[in-house]
Amino acid sequence: MDRVVLRRLGFGGTLLATLFACASLTPSLLPRTWLYQGVMCAVTGILGYALGAAAGALGRMVIRYRLPERGRRIAWQVMSGGCAGLAVAALAYSIEWQRDLRALMGMDTRLTWFPPLIVAVAVTLFTTSLIISRLVRLGGRKLITWLDRYVPFYIGHTIGVLLIALLVAVFANDVLFAAFVARVSDISSVTNQGTQPGVRRPTSSNLSGAPGSLVSWDSLGREGRRFTGTAATPARLTAFSGRPAARPIRVYVGLEGTTSPQAQAALAVRELERTGAFGRPVLAVLGTTGTGWVDPHIADTLEYMYNGRSAMVALQYSYLPSWVSFLVDRDKAAATGRALFEAVHDRLARMPVKSRPRLVLSGESLGSYELEEAFSDLDDLAARADGAMFVGPPNANPIWHHLTTERERGSPVWRPVYDEGRTARFAQQPADLKNPPAPWPHPRVVYLQNTSDPVVWWSPALAYRRPAWLEGPRGPGINPQMNWFPLVTFWQVLVDMTAALSVPAGHGHRYAANIVDGWAAVAAPPGWSADDTQRLRTLISSS
Repeated sequence: MDRVVLRRLGFGGTLLATLFACASLTPSLLPRTWLYQGVMCAVTGILGYALGAAAGALGRMVIRYRLPERGRRIAWQVMSGGCAGLAVAALAYSIEWQRDLRALMGMDTRLTWFPPLIVAVAVTLFTTSLIISRLVRLGGRKLITWLDRYVPFYIGHTIGVLLIALLVAVFANDVLFAAFVARVSDISSVTNQGTQPGVRRPTSSNLSGAPGSLVSWDSLGREGRRFTGTAATPARLTAFSGRPAARPIRVYVGLEGTTSPQAQAALAVRELERTGAFGRPVLAVLGTTGTGWVDPHIADTLEYMYNGRSAMVALQYSYLPSWVSFLVDRDKAAATGRALFEAVHDRLARMPVKSRPRLVLSGESLGSYELEEAFSDLDDLAARADGAMFVGPPNANPIWHHLTTERERGSPVWRPVYDEGRTARFAQQPADLKNPPAPWPHPRVVYLQNTSDPVVWWSPALAYRRPAWLEGPRGPGINPQMNWFPLVTFWQVLVDMTAALSVPAGHGHRYAANIVDGWAAVAAPPGWSADDTQRLRTLISSS
């Protein structure tokens, strides 16, 4: 056991572990806490150690020459001193790197940053991970030794390695990950039964969950109750417009009491019919995040723009947090978005063309993925909807991915131009929607994406390929000192997601008042002016 589990660190592993851990201290998209930094140092360090150890083992197999004891001792002393110096320098610089990031985003540059605690967390987690991996290796060696008694040497080694790899994969996926998802699911299901403070059951028949609704208040779930229970009141709408306002329509169907996305969608259409939604000037199909959340800025803005003469509908497909849903519920999200859009579209197709409401789409984060999956491509979306606004789209969105990868030569990936901007345009600031200066007929599709939003830019490819958003001129909000490191940047941007909502509007995953400009470009009502947009931006910014 001592020869495997308790032996000293390897030369190559120690070197790469230090380099990877130091690389993780460099700036990424968003500021991070010292605790997350310690965890990231450990994760990247163990990855670096694994690569270095593997490279060292391969090198020893190929090169038979070994340095004499004195040479090895000197090499270790030089490497240890260099690694220690590099670690101290990286930790010292990391404080200023984090301050620079905060200054770039207009945040308070004072921060709590404890280098000794970062090292303590990193070393503790690294050591624990290394011991566990060595115990697995010890078990593999014993298994191979036992197999060698009964089968030829190479066959025993091959079977042993494959069995250990299979056992580790099964344990990680079917035991650890499955247990984690089950635990999160249990917690989320309890949370889903609650109601956010201040949210009350609506009394207007225009809202799901109210008296007379086909959908009970209890079945809506936590986020569904917030969605219908916080609709803009006619008094608030009138105060903004100066004209008598209508009562908005919000339809929502939760997971309780339905058997499939198709059943949910059918119930939602009946609820839309009950509320008179198909008689409104605009009908919005909204995508939800994993918990069923709808960004209130998306819903409120449309209601203010139409002075309450709007209708919107959304379905819940999960009550897991979005990042967990992204891993385990993406197919369900796609199926739900497709079922809802098809049901609404089919109902509108039975109406005379001139009496149909304008059909628009919107979703944030996983909600945008949910709705994009209802269409084969951009042309299909433009042919069957009257406009769409997608906010903070994940890198996995199929239409977004096509428009980005097939962008016109010379346009940056963080502000791509596709087909001269005739249908789809990308924006971080309102002025971005005016570029390119080519005609932009309806229907229009708007993608709001901040250059520092990790939800937009994180992808598995970050582990092995330098991203296009770090090539050439960088978008506003990207730290000029950020670099790409194999495996390391993957984890940096992944950890950035935990802080995506902890930064000012216009950075990270916060879009706030820019949603007003997006809706104004996609679905402005007749008579809507630039002054109206600015007034509404002010109102939404203060909410």
